[in-house]
Amino acid sequence: MKPDVLWLVRLGLDQGLFRREQCQKVRAALGDSAEIADFAQRLIDDGFVDDVETLEKLAGLAMAKGQKGPPAGDPFVGDDTAPAFPIPTQARAGAVARKTVSPFSSAEIAKPPAFPFANIGKFDDATLASAMRILLRESADFGASDLHLSTGARPFIRRDRKLEFLADTVLTADDALRLNTALLSAGQKKIFLERKDYDYALALRDSDRYRVNLMFHKNGAAGAYRMVPEIVPTLSELGYASHLETLQKLLSYHNGLILITGPVGSGKTTTLASMVAYLNETRTDHIISVEDPIEVVQAAKGCNVTQREIGEHTKSFASALKGALREDPDIIVIGELRDLETIEMAITASETGHLVIGTMHTSDAATTLNRVLDVFPPGQLTQIRASVAESLRGIVCQRLLPATQGGLTLACEILINNTAIQNLIREGKSQGLRNTMETSVRDGMCLMDNVIFTLWQGKTITTETALANISNRVLRAKIS
Repeated sequence: MKPDVLWLVRLGLDQGLFRREQCQKVRAALGDSAEIADFAQRLIDDGFVDDVETLEKLAGLAMAKGQKGPPAGDPFVGDDTAPAFPIPTQARAGAVARKTVSPFSSAEIAKPPAFPFANIGKFDDATLASAMRILLRESADFGASDLHLSTGARPFIRRDRKLEFLADTVLTADDALRLNTALLSAGQKKIFLERKDYDYALALRDSDRYRVNLMFHKNGAAGAYRMVPEIVPTLSELGYASHLETLQKLLSYHNGLILITGPVGSGKTTTLASMVAYLNETRTDHIISVEDPIEVVQAAKGCNVTQREIGEHTKSFASALKGALREDPDIIVIGELRDLETIEMAITASETGHLVIGTMHTSDAATTLNRVLDVFPPGQLTQIRASVAESLRGIVCQRLLPATQGGLTLACEILINNTAIQNLIREGKSQGLRNTMETSVRDGMCLMDNVIFTLWQGKTITTETALANISNRVLRAKIS
């Protein structure tokens, strides 16, 4: 079949406009050399399509995409119970899974997303919205963790932490604004244009979700689309297999504070979702999750899971936490600990019989503790150190590093709050944490530098990657 006909079938199946079985009948009647106009007309004549207007729009989009070649895979092959755009079965929040590494690695899909960026002006709003949905799904299927559409720049994705351009077309201000608002409701678009910033969760289907940030910069509108996992990977699949017993022990507590930390794009959201999924399956508690926005939807299993979104269901993390203490929770999950009030409420909740799990943008355990303590006024430090020393259960720091076999691999640092750590926190001697963690391997602790060195020894990462991420002089000397 011609590329544009294949694209028409692919797009129509994705939109639910017709069934694959119907397309196969039309193909049998017209043959493999059929033109797209004849194919579309036969779908109408045989009574397979009633929405002629949508079919015409998809045909125009199919003709534009067909100029770059056929879609990946044969849309005529398969059954009607399978989605036209197969969604990877592993995590997409740190990217999708490749067999050789971890779920943080990219999928093995041959072709990058194809999108007619040069012809955006020819599409009406409905066609452009349909094209955006397809672009997002194709980007996710290709293994991207993020899609970026920005005025004055070429469209690009982030895949295995590297940038890959989708086209040579530089987006104009009008095209970028249309692309990034194509999937917004009228109310959402009004909010975005007024505030100039807008965060929301985009759900194309129940299991097809994206975290979106829209904003304006000096050239015009821009959007960043983060792929959200369809299926939450287990902690072992994420790369914590050798630390599984330690993490499961942390999650067995019924009170206290657990912090998941790492730089932007290190997979904190995926790890947090995996922990919530584990708790959901192994306990019978009430979990209240406060997120901005809701990314991974957690269906109730052993636990009742209440998910609240900032802006949609509550004004702020702090106000949601205040309310949560009156909502009979056992476990409170905080999407991000970002200010004094939120951190103070989290510590208070962990002291009053709740297990609190939250994320922070910090690189290691010592920095995390300093960040938690430094937000408080000097007059409160003694009291807060004592509170943190008692309530803290552990800190899990993580990074994603490029693997030698392709994709990404996980490196982590784990602090467990034992007696020695408690004393250091109370006395404000964070500089002693490293030595204590190094001598407390039996308690499940590990240092980031040592884990990275082990990955280098196992040839999981390159020498260049190891040297760029290890600060310990002794270990660096061993490598070089």
